[in-house]
Amino acid sequence: MSTLTSTARSLTDKVALIQGGSRGIGAAIARRLAAEGAAVVVTFSRSPEQAAELVRSIEASGGRALAVQADSADAQAVQDAVAQSVARFGHLDILVNNAGILALAPIETFSLEDFDQTLAVNVRSVFVASQAAARQMGEGGRIITIGSTNAERMPFAGGSVYAMSKAAIVGLTRGMARDLGPRGITVNNVQPGPVDTDMNPANSEFADSLKDLMAVGRYGRVEEIAAFVAFLAGPEAAYITGASLTIDGGFAA
Repeated sequence: MSTLTSTARSLTDKVALIQGGSRGIGAAIARRLAAEGAAVVVTFSRSPEQAAELVRSIEASGGRALAVQADSADAQAVQDAVAQSVARFGHLDILVNNAGILALAPIETFSLEDFDQTLAVNVRSVFVASQAAARQMGEGGRIITIGSTNAERMPFAGGSVYAMSKAAIVGLTRGMARDLGPRGITVNNVQPGPVDTDMNPANSEFADSLKDLMAVGRYGRVEEIAAFVAFLAGPEAAYITGASLTIDGGFAA
């Protein structure tokens, strides 16, 4: 039985846009939401082959998918991605802000260029995409941002700006939940801990130093993050909004 027919398909007839969705956590979210019945649009900036393969795999399993090239640091490109989602599938119900960058350096040497780029992708793109998506959403809309447990705990040097950018999402989520709650749109922030991806593999020397900080002693899997996002996108999570929800194996415990 295919993946797309083996789930409850709680998102049938929904349309989801995953900003930064061509690989890693974003691709896992796209696959899971498609398996739940949603048409998915994924944005990418530098990985067209991976985005195309993701679309092919979803369509081969009976789903609907579209890949859109959009640099998340480019506000117009982000707004256009929302417009293309609506043009292709007729409406937009779910936005997942997954695009993010990680620049590490001591505060004394952290460059202003890296600071501005971190804010542009990790914070401004969330605002831009959420604003554009909210204008398209109706009752039952979902805005979900992939933040980080580092908003709660930064246990190593060099991560101050990254932690700040993820902490900003906490406040933005709360405020948007107040703005959009009367329209029946929920806004939540998912805060993963270390997750096994090609950018942060679980078998690296850096990973070994982090595993000791986690209660469960292992990296998370992208499918675990995707399952959490799928729940928040579904009908059973309608009473959850304005929340920053940690899924980090006890990293911040």
